[in-house]
Amino acid sequence: MSSQPTNDYAPLIQLEGLGKVFHTDELETHALSDIALRIDAGDFVAITGPSGCGKSTLLSILGLLDPASGGSYRLKGQDVATLDARARAKIRNGEIGFIFQAFNLIADLSVEENVALPLTYREGVNREQIRQRVREVLELVGMAHRTRHYPGQLSGGQQQRVAVARALVGNPAILLADEPTGNLDSRNGEGVMQLLEQLHEAGSTLCMVTHDPAFARRAQRIVHMLDGRIVDEDTFERLRHEQDVPVPLVGSEVSA
Repeated sequence: MSSQPTNDYAPLIQLEGLGKVFHTDELETHALSDIALRIDAGDFVAITGPSGCGKSTLLSILGLLDPASGGSYRLKGQDVATLDARARAKIRNGEIGFIFQAFNLIADLSVEENVALPLTYREGVNREQIRQRVREVLELVGMAHRTRHYPGQLSGGQQQRVAVARALVGNPAILLADEPTGNLDSRNGEGVMQLLEQLHEAGSTLCMVTHDPAFARRAQRIVHMLDGRIVDEDTFERLRHEQDVPVPLVGSEVSA
C-alpha cells in the first residue's frame, strides 16, 4: 500500500505544513512541525509513536479542541484553522465524535442522558428525535439494556461503549479516539477494538491514537510519529536507531 492515498476526490481531512508551538515563560516548545496528512471518508487511521511525540496534540487539533500555530487544516474542504471559537465549536459538535481514554461520562447523568448530550446543542432537533437516535446508537454498541443506569454502575468496558455511543449519536463525519483501550483490561480492550472495527466496516471514518502495536495494526493505515513529525518507515527506523527510541510498531504500513 502506498504511504499516501491517491484518491482524486476531495479528502475529508487535509493537513499541510501544520505546526503547534507551546509557550511557557521563556520556553518555546515545538510540539508539531510540518505535518502533512490526508484522511478520506471511510478510512481507519492509527496514529502511534513514543510518549511525547505529539500524537495526542495532533488529535486535539484534528478535533478542533486546540488551534494549530501554523499551516493549513481543511475539513470537508473548509479551512478551519482560522475560525473563531464559536464557529469551531459548531463544527466540532456537528462533524466530530470523540472517544477518550478516561470515558469522560458525567457521573450524575444516566447512560441515556450522557449519550444524548451532543444533540442537546443541536438546533432543530426535538426531544423525540433525540430519544430515538439515542436508542439506535445504544443498540448499536450493545448497551440498550443499560439506559437508566449511571456510569458508576457500569464496568470500564461498558462505560467506553457508552462513550462510543455518545460519539456516534450526532452522525459525525469522523470519530477521533484517543487511547480508547488505555484504561481497560485486555478482554474489555479487545471488545472495544472489535466495536471500532465493526463501525469502520459499517462505513464510519476513524482516527485512533494508540500505543498498542497489536491494535494499531488492525487499522487500515498507520501514521508513525517521532519528535512532532510524521515520518515514513525508513526515516522512523533510522531515527529510532540514532535516538534509541523504543519501537511502538515493527513492519507496519506507514502513512505520511
